[in-house]
Amino acid sequence: MKKAYLILANGDVYEGRSIGAEGESLGEVVFTTGMGSYMETLTDPSYYGQIITQTFPLIGNYGAIPEDRESARAYCRGYIVRELCRYGSNFRKQGELGDWLTDHGVVGLEGIDTRRLTRTIRESGVMNGMITPSTDDMEDKLARIKAFRVKDATRSTTTKETYTVGDGKRKIVLVDYGAKYNIDRELAKRGSTVYVVPCTMTAEEMLALSPDGIMLSNGGGDPAEAKFEIEQIKKLNERRVPMFGICLGHQLMAIASGAKTHKLKYGHRGANQPVKDLVTGRVYITSQNHGYAVKNRSLPAGVGKVRYINANDKTCEGIDYIDRPCFTVQFHPEAHGGPLDTEFLFDRFIAMTEEHHA
Repeated sequence: MKKAYLILANGDVYEGRSIGAEGESLGEVVFTTGMGSYMETLTDPSYYGQIITQTFPLIGNYGAIPEDRESARAYCRGYIVRELCRYGSNFRKQGELGDWLTDHGVVGLEGIDTRRLTRTIRESGVMNGMITPSTDDMEDKLARIKAFRVKDATRSTTTKETYTVGDGKRKIVLVDYGAKYNIDRELAKRGSTVYVVPCTMTAEEMLALSPDGIMLSNGGGDPAEAKFEIEQIKKLNERRVPMFGICLGHQLMAIASGAKTHKLKYGHRGANQPVKDLVTGRVYITSQNHGYAVKNRSLPAGVGKVRYINANDKTCEGIDYIDRPCFTVQFHPEAHGGPLDTEFLFDRFIAMTEEHHA
């Protein structure tokens, strides 16, 4: 097997073995604590521009299962594991993960100390890095690593054309900022026709579809840079259409409502993030994937209230809006592949649309 290296912006070098596609890849190095669901992770558009590190030591044990993907392709810049399983075992398997990485152009690395890498990110914060077959020209490589930034995430991951999912009596517009497939599936199975629209669509064009409700999807990148998308949400707010935002959609709604966001030290990524409901006191285990958060006290008084907080670091995990039929959450209630604790939020959204049009 060919040697490959991870070079971090701080100068650390990890030597491992190449997996997946050959070549060099530059991105923001992050870690996720999920023990499985690697197909969903690799195809989550929220990882646009990032090199994913799996903290669980063995990945690929059930092979490649294309039906589990959350988008049409992989948007990440690279993939790092402690050990890649060469021969997965599962009745749904349609190939091996290593071959899938190669076929989808994902540059990968195995055999490094992922525990050490994760501790470095936790202590120093998310940083840029490069997977490369050579450590030659280190000065040039470090300069390129430090200059890298994730940009144009929503425009790079959104659908190019509107399409529909489901055939229900209710009409929901899903604004695709990098949406996971399971969002439209959850809406469709609750009796909705889902119009998945590009993030470049104007508010007027969305409203022309006469939606019963509007869903703001997950996605990647810095929410403050999505200025066009924020302006469209402001216009939708004026019309008081029922809305539900997830992840990036949650952040964009908050900014459109006068709040501010900030970048977390190393983000929340994985399927074991505890979230507390401040109304009921109940704690849910949630799936998350984000590097930014809404500042808890930045939302103007009388606009909305923080409903959910992260039980670990107390960051904002959800907002109930007071002045309009809208609520948003930072975590992923569609949660493919799990946990399913907060699926009920889709029912809450559907009920909101029915009450609004009663």
